[in-house]
Amino acid sequence: MSYLLNASACSALLQIQRNTIEYERNGGGMAGMARDAITVRMDAEKRAALDALAQATDRDRSYLINEAVDAYLAVHRWQIAHIEEGLRQADAGEFASDEEVTAAYARWQ
Repeated sequence: MSYLLNASACSALLQIQRNTIEYERNGGGMAGMARDAITVRMDAEKRAALDALAQATDRDRSYLINEAVDAYLAVHRWQIAHIEEGLRQADAGEFASDEEVTAAYARWQ
């Protein structure tokens, strides 16, 4: 399976990788970042799966949860930015022509 990523998604993934490297350089903590404890409720199966993944990857539970939150935020920031750009284009009257729509649709058939 292959995935196509635009520049925003690639940038977000690179930032997650940079965060991972920085986390490891600082012995499991992000230098200069305030860290707050939070409580998250999850069912026992998810917790067991998280613990198994933590053990398999030699990471702690907190690291994996932070990585998951980073990935979630990156995806949703990307999505919101593209929705906002689409709304801006629509407000500015920047619409695709009938020919452009037909050509784009033909590529996906």
